Amino acid sequence: MNKYMQMAIREARRGILAGHGGPFGSVIVKDGMVVGRGHNQVLRRQNPTLHGEIVAIGQATRCLHTHDLTGCELYTTGEPCPMCLCACLWANISKVYYGCTIADNARIGFRDERFDTLMGGRAQLRDYLTEIDRDACLALFDEYAALHPETY
Repeated sequence: MNKYMQMAIREARRGILAGHGGPFGSVIVKDGMVVGRGHNQVLRRQNPTLHGEIVAIGQATRCLHTHDLTGCELYTTGEPCPMCLCACLWANISKVYYGCTIADNARIGFRDERFDTLMGGRAQLRDYLTEIDRDACLALFDEYAALHPETY
């Protein structure tokens, strides 16, 4: 298993156990060094934009003292929603690795697929988005679902 995806899973689990939000954790890496990490904080902060990727991007920009994350890679437990995908593109993140797919997100009650369809899909971004370690992330999603979480 990829070590950065393992970190993203640990970050997501930390947020789940604290009741912060869904099973979405992210790690941003530049030149082999973790420069940002985050987990979903939608419920904790009552802010629908505080997805794991957004939190990690904020931490990485503060760590690197720049808005430009060129050369960074993002590892995330769930395929980014349209908002997070656009944030990754705006931040110039070079590559995104995800575990669970948009369809997997729907399986545990998230409606990313609906918004993805409205935005025209993501077929043209297949070189940018790469699925890895899906089974490990699916196990995390199962842990989350077993807690009978609040749907949002």
